[in-house]
Amino acid sequence: MKGLVYTGFGVMYALVSFFGLGPVLFADGTVSERILTLVVVLLIYVLLTLGLLLVRRRLS
Repeated sequence: MKGLVYTGFGVMYALVSFFGLGPVLFADGTVSERILTLVVVLLIYVLLTLGLLLVRRRLS
């Protein structure tokens, strides 16, 4: 069960990295659009990490 949960979170981190950081690095928009996208991506990382910590606490 733990392996499945960790795999799921690993996949979610990979998807956020691929689809979130790509537009930040390679976007042709303005600097403010890139910074806004970066803030949103970092917020998603924080929420994912908090969710992982909560799930780990419940599983142990």
